Amino acid sequence: MTVHAAHAAALAAAAAPAAPYGPGLLGFIVVAAIGVALYFLIKSMNKQMSKIEVPRENEPERAGPETRPDGPR
Repeated sequence: MTVHAAHAAALAAAAAPAAPYGPGLLGFIVVAAIGVALYFLIKSMNKQMSKIEVPRENEPERAGPETRPDGPR
């Protein structure tokens, strides 16, 4: 009878509904905050990338502030 009792106990444990748990509201808020931060970081990165001047092969090099003809001041 112990085999039947153990089998019945195993079936009862498997049939019992598990307690519902999950990340909940706090998990959603954290993921949403990461998404908003990522949006603003990408927006800032695009602004900074658009400021970069890439020299073209056909354009002559321009004299920068460090190579003035009258020398450093």
